Amino acid sequence: MNNYLRLQFPSRSENESLARVAVASFVAQLDPTMEELTELKTAVSEAVTNAIIHGYEDRDGEVRIECALTDNTVTIVIEDEGVGIPDVEEARQPMYTSRPELERSGMGMTIMESFVDSLEVESMIGRGTRVTMIKTFGADRVQM
Repeated sequence: MNNYLRLQFPSRSENESLARVAVASFVAQLDPTMEELTELKTAVSEAVTNAIIHGYEDRDGEVRIECALTDNTVTIVIEDEGVGIPDVEEARQPMYTSRPELERSGMGMTIMESFVDSLEVESMIGRGTRVTMIKTFGADRVQM
């Protein structure tokens, strides 16, 4: 069996740091570089923040994170049961935001995509969103 982590928490912005630290602590066993760890923490922060701010807007809900390790690769799934994304391809465009009144940068998905090896976003209106990120550690390290 692969090693895994499951975490569920209320959709409160103060729990975003909990998600970052929990995932970082979990993947520490793969001995990532500081850069790899920082990139992963940033990607997790963006996904969790999107779930809280955009998924649930101004209502309470839950965010779930599942992480699984296979060799030197982590798969992270972040889910909400929020409003869903009407057009995932549009949402993946740089500078797009569904809540311009919050003065968000609209770069969340672009940032996630740049810091992981694979990003998949599935969403259904009224049912929620599932973000799957895959990152392999040590892929760019020179072997001596």
